Amino acid sequence: MKEEIIIAGFGGQGVLSMGKILAYCAIMQDMEVTWMPSYGPEMRGGTANVCVIISDKKISSPIVTKYDTAIILNQQSLDKFESAVKPGGLLVYDPNGIINPPTRTDIQICKIDAINVAGQVGNAKVYNMAVMGAFLKMKPLIKPENIDKGLAKCIPARYADLISLNKAAIEEGQKAVEIVR
Repeated sequence: MKEEIIIAGFGGQGVLSMGKILAYCAIMQDMEVTWMPSYGPEMRGGTANVCVIISDKKISSPIVTKYDTAIILNQQSLDKFESAVKPGGLLVYDPNGIINPPTRTDIQICKIDAINVAGQVGNAKVYNMAVMGAFLKMKPLIKPENIDKGLAKCIPARYADLISLNKAAIEEGQKAVEIVR
């Protein structure tokens, strides 16, 4: 098993955090992982993306040009990465940041209204975990107990009370994902 994932959006949307949490969840499952972030100099609002590779074998290189999955949170990222999804791959997107939705017919496409899910959970900061929940529903690579361990590893002890909120967002994101094609 090897899953090459690109997560892309604006800085401040939790793109890098989502990748880091996903990577730690896989590590807790004794998987091989790479996490390679890319972001501009802006603190908020600039582009950000992270490539995460999860594998049950050694990973030879963290450099990827074609992805099994693209998780897209804004139009610029969709424009840049839609064509980089391998045929038969998966594209997960939040329609709130997209003006022109994905058009490819050779990949599976699903959407998640993550802003709405975060609002239902009660905290806008868990937006990224709602998106991660949608991804994990479509590709259940991580066992639930390892999601808990990954969250505990990534969220600082002073914010431990937010672990349950993040977990709730993941669970609600799994319920709210909508398959487009």
